[in-house]
Amino acid sequence: MTEDPRLDPVQAERVLAEIHEGEVLGFLRALVRIPTVNPPGDVREAAEFCRQLLAREGFETEFETVEATKPNLIAWLRAGDGPTVLFNSHLDVVPIGEEASWTHPPFAGEIVNGRVYGRGANDDKASVTAQVLGAIALKRSGVQLRGTLIVNEVADEEVGGRLGAALIAERADIRPDAVIVGEPTRNRICVGERGGVGIRVVVFGRTAHGALPWEGVNAIEGMARVISALERDLWPRLTRKTHPYFAHASATISLIEGGVKTNVVPDRCSIFIDRRLIPGETPEEAIAEVREVAEQAVAVVPGLRVEVGPAHEWGGRPAVMSPPDSLVVQAMREVNRFLGLESDLTGFSMGTDGRFFAAKGYPTIIYGPGDPSLAHKPDEWVGIDEVMAATRAYALAALLLLGATS
Repeated sequence: MTEDPRLDPVQAERVLAEIHEGEVLGFLRALVRIPTVNPPGDVREAAEFCRQLLAREGFETEFETVEATKPNLIAWLRAGDGPTVLFNSHLDVVPIGEEASWTHPPFAGEIVNGRVYGRGANDDKASVTAQVLGAIALKRSGVQLRGTLIVNEVADEEVGGRLGAALIAERADIRPDAVIVGEPTRNRICVGERGGVGIRVVVFGRTAHGALPWEGVNAIEGMARVISALERDLWPRLTRKTHPYFAHASATISLIEGGVKTNVVPDRCSIFIDRRLIPGETPEEAIAEVREVAEQAVAVVPGLRVEVGPAHEWGGRPAVMSPPDSLVVQAMREVNRFLGLESDLTGFSMGTDGRFFAAKGYPTIIYGPGDPSLAHKPDEWVGIDEVMAATRAYALAALLLLGATS
């Protein structure tokens, strides 16, 4: 394929003619009706549902499984020597929260005003649907291909991906030349994702009777000083750390814990900081920035001390980004232009399974239907027009990357 890929309009129309709205929506609604809440993360029924359709259409299928309830589907469409393209999305979804907050049943797949509602309709079963039906359309079209298309629908993404995409990325027999990870990007082309690190800040003081606070050193009040200093001195600096494709660097204090008893001066208070990184930042540098501010904040109060380090549950990872001139990026731009969709490049703010493939050096982008701001919320939904556009886009991306005339 050249560095400036172009779709063959005749072949493209042959592929698009095999995409049917009724079939796409029927598949998505059926998938939403299969609960795959994580935890516990049981995706067996959903994975088998996808496998059966792909197998009927002539794909070779297998499961990569470490934990019985978390199979990872791998479906192969082999067409001789040539590049390998991998589609990856996840089948697991987050819990629904309080069902009373929903006005549409979370596992019904209702269609209202051009939207499909339900947990996972947006994140991430719309992308699963677009990948599966897009791949099937390519197969049905009969256009000549060269290379291999892999459709990989995984478990475990919502709790870190260790039993899902991480396993696939390590397989010696899967070495893709292009990876397209399905996540809700509003069908925009994301060249990578921000990194992140969990930072634990712990302030230590000295206990005393609550009636005699001057005998102790209040760690909660010390933490208040730290939080105020972070808001005043560090958070504004983060907004000035920018990148052409990504939202600026950011931090959120998402947990706080402290105190001993109602009538005891607290000698310990801790916070968890969710720090998101843009390309060029490292987890170590982000921790050091917080440490500097925190130590200065408590230094003015005798008896206070502070410790700052990586949180055990999230040690951190840098941002990942594929070169904008890589073939998979340029191919997706051509597809979006052909379909009349946005072709400018951007980055993804949340974490995805794409990081596992990018870490292995595989060119990786993130692309899929749905608004990411709707993920994990009550009444999650995806637009029918977005799902149809994404299904067409996945089919044409595979055509462009694997077409015999590419």
